[in-house]
Amino acid sequence: MSAGLVRPIVGFAALAAAIVVAPLLVSDFRAQQLAYVGIYVVALLGLNILTGYTGQISLGHGAFMAIGGYTTAILMQDAGIRDVATIPLAGLVAGLAGFLFGLPALRLTGLYLSLATFSIALAVPAIVKKWESLTGGTSGILLFGKDELTASLQPVSILGLELNFNNWLYALSWTIAFVLYVAAWLALRGRTGRSFRAVRDSEIAAVMSGISLARTKTLAFALSSFYAGVAGALFAIASTSVGPTTYPVTLSIFLVVGVVVSGLGSLGGVIAGGVLIQFLPIWAQEISKSPGAPGVVYGVVVMLVVLLLPGGVSGLVARLAGLARRLTESAGNP
Repeated sequence: MSAGLVRPIVGFAALAAAIVVAPLLVSDFRAQQLAYVGIYVVALLGLNILTGYTGQISLGHGAFMAIGGYTTAILMQDAGIRDVATIPLAGLVAGLAGFLFGLPALRLTGLYLSLATFSIALAVPAIVKKWESLTGGTSGILLFGKDELTASLQPVSILGLELNFNNWLYALSWTIAFVLYVAAWLALRGRTGRSFRAVRDSEIAAVMSGISLARTKTLAFALSSFYAGVAGALFAIASTSVGPTTYPVTLSIFLVVGVVVSGLGSLGGVIAGGVLIQFLPIWAQEISKSPGAPGVVYGVVVMLVVLLLPGGVSGLVARLAGLARRLTESAGNP
């Protein structure tokens, strides 16, 4: 195994160990907040596949999360399906929606594609309110207290451990985040990843190399939306309800900020992006005591990242690793 492959595997294993131990060191409330970080990590993985690796800008990822969340809520309420079993179904429904959107979006690039995806984020809340018989309209769907919501009424036993709702949510979110991270890493290292990057770098060169733009772009939209749907399902479970305000338009913007901070075209910094989305509004609110503070802080953070860290957290880590390697080599060769 090459050194270039050993380092990320060792780093991933160390990070996984830290995440497993984390709930033992924090309160139940903090464990719930960290569970939301895991949910955002799943959404950022999908958005990075689309934007970072394929170059297709999306400002409507929150809408695909909403599709996944409502799929989970409807299946739990109307079909009596256990919450965990609805998660892959939610991903598939959102993935199908992304695939169908990707077909007409093939003609769009750049700003026009951004506006088209943003229109989805604007339209979904209105559709949810109108389709009251299925979605509950403005009232939404309440999941708390349902037997289908694992650990909501009584703790669940996993591997001999009694987990309350917050700890169960933490374990569920991060387990799924780990599985989907590995799946994305493996896919992007192979032919699929090379096709995505080729389309991002130059569509003309990609076509001349025999890559189908239609197949590659729609696949990217479908995969990205699948990840968003899974994240939306987890978000619905974590929130114990869904409604028009559960997945606001600003969520799509925050996800774009998170993926920029993580590092476009790299999966290494997605946890930093998830931490930013979850905790930055809380910190900004606590510091300024102003309702509009989170939006202002997000704008400042984006500008600072673009100016000072154009490669995001992943780029910073890569530069620090390269610097450490050069210093080590210099110390070994005086």
